[in-house]
Amino acid sequence: MKYKIACLQMDIAFGNPEQNYKKASDLIHQANAQNPDIIVLPELWTTGYDLDNLKDTAEEEAQEAKVFFKDAAEKYNSHFIGGSVANKTEAGIENTLLVFDKNGEQAGIYSKLHLFKLMDEHLYLAAGKEKGVFSLDGHKFAGLICYDIRFPEWVRAHALHGAEAMFVVAEWPIQRLEHWRALLIARAIENQCFVVACNRAGSDPNNKFAGHSMVIGPWGDVIAEGGEGEEILLAEIDLDEVKEARSKIPIFADRRPELY
Repeated sequence: MKYKIACLQMDIAFGNPEQNYKKASDLIHQANAQNPDIIVLPELWTTGYDLDNLKDTAEEEAQEAKVFFKDAAEKYNSHFIGGSVANKTEAGIENTLLVFDKNGEQAGIYSKLHLFKLMDEHLYLAAGKEKGVFSLDGHKFAGLICYDIRFPEWVRAHALHGAEAMFVVAEWPIQRLEHWRALLIARAIENQCFVVACNRAGSDPNNKFAGHSMVIGPWGDVIAEGGEGEEILLAEIDLDEVKEARSKIPIFADRRPELY
């Protein structure tokens, strides 16, 4: 199964959902000219890291985002890995990734498990408790959010549940760009899967972000990589390559979890 993927490496207006929805709509329209099968947005794309005001800007059960992606999926006949949005739930405000299939049906939901204390997430957000595995077209994938990629055991858990590609949405700062690249490539190699990572561009009052969205193959080859600015990164992946890599080096069969 082959997929053409478009990562929307957008600059996010700090604390301005209305402006960000308009920009996302414009970028989705632009990406549609390339007929992508899957469109990916970055982390917290509706608000950015305006954590102080999330109590006002977070969406009740992510309802606005759900309607937005349902309509966009039906209009453009594309699957959406909908980045993440600030989502008011009974547990608190969660950093929640939404997945919608090309028919406009919700195919997955995942709230960020690992909160990043260096950016005060733990002071404003409630941590998720579920894995990010979901299915599209009969294939299993996984959604991860930013800091999650520093936890190889968490990423491996999704591969063990059959994920053939990991979709990472992020707001990763420029000063740790080399960590971003190294971690993403390592996660692809050690899990013998595709990694599709959509980072934001631009800056907010406290951070400059790295951009450099990436699509990486199961052998660790960088298929596509963005620059620092706002852009639409395009790439094609072939899931047959996952089967090939896993058959040639059978790391899953050779694991010895009883000793780990």
